Amino acid sequence: MFATRTRIKAATCLFCQWRKFSVSARQFATPGKQLPPSTSQTTTTKPPAGDAKGAAAPAAGDAAAQVKKVDPAAASPLAHAPRAYGKKVESFTPTPLGRPIGMRTPPRAGENTGVDTRTLQQRRDDFVNWEKHLERREYLKSQMSRPYFRDWSNMQFHKGKTFLAPPRLFKADLSLYIPNFHGRTLEKTPEAKKADTTPLLEGRATIISIFSSLWAENQAKTFMSPQANPALHEAIKASGGKAQIVQVNVEEDALKAWLIRLFMGSLRARIRKEDWGKYFLVRKGITTDIRESIGLLNSKVGYTYLVDHQCRIRWAGSGDADPEEKEGLVKGLNRLLDEMNKEGVSGKYVARPTGEGVGVKKVASSGTVA
Repeated sequence: MFATRTRIKAATCLFCQWRKFSVSARQFATPGKQLPPSTSQTTTTKPPAGDAKGAAAPAAGDAAAQVKKVDPAAASPLAHAPRAYGKKVESFTPTPLGRPIGMRTPPRAGENTGVDTRTLQQRRDDFVNWEKHLERREYLKSQMSRPYFRDWSNMQFHKGKTFLAPPRLFKADLSLYIPNFHGRTLEKTPEAKKADTTPLLEGRATIISIFSSLWAENQAKTFMSPQANPALHEAIKASGGKAQIVQVNVEEDALKAWLIRLFMGSLRARIRKEDWGKYFLVRKGITTDIRESIGLLNSKVGYTYLVDHQCRIRWAGSGDADPEEKEGLVKGLNRLLDEMNKEGVSGKYVARPTGEGVGVKKVASSGTVA
């Protein structure tokens, strides 16, 4: 008898908790703002025709349907590529990029830090906002449904190669932007603890390698290491400082990131001192939208991007480099350098927004704007 009463009380408590969760975000809503009724209501009152003020808010089910559900993979040129979420791919063959990848807005220093800068009032408003509550619920559901080993299983397809590099550069006026990455560099200065990639990219042709593991780093090296692609380093050396290589080590796991920082001395030992400021350790800020936009679909794979002096992605590669891709990267870099010479890009440049995106203005040696 006692056990039966205990089970009844437990069931009642669970029911109360469910009821409290379903209305918790609604009871603190801003006065005067009409919210959709709870799903527990079985009847609704139909407002009189023509009475706009008395119109009842949509049911919670309708509100959920009104939440804009955008599948970032649907609009991507890599819609067929395997991902860490969604339906499992049984077979896959990478194809060359058919159109530009990247973000539609120019990058700015200080973006994508992964730090919540909202005020307490803004957090409170977001907490009681029903639509944002539903969006947050959908996000948590998508994160919980991601198979942990999906990225590893996708490595069976051509060693994780997501796409083939395009045969030629994307056109400058059609190219999209590389996002800003925020992290710390290997330099031993206070500023190195909070560094952004965007100021480093502006005004130079840059080869960016992004990786999250030793396997991925070795894949990126097949594109741009001196041993694997000596012609690339000859072109960089001949550019007179107009070309560079930037490495971005992404580690979102807190423990692994701590281990990397613990052994940062070994990283400095194998990287030239003048390149310490071009090696970034990034922990936060790389969202699913960013990954979808730039094709960073497998965290276990290395990705290589050729970015022009206005932070636009003009060429991209993934996985291990093919001989044609190495040659295409060198040709693409030389083409970018020719474009920069024709535009008069030399000396120190700073970015400025224009009507369409990032522009550059020349700064003469005296420090005045030419």
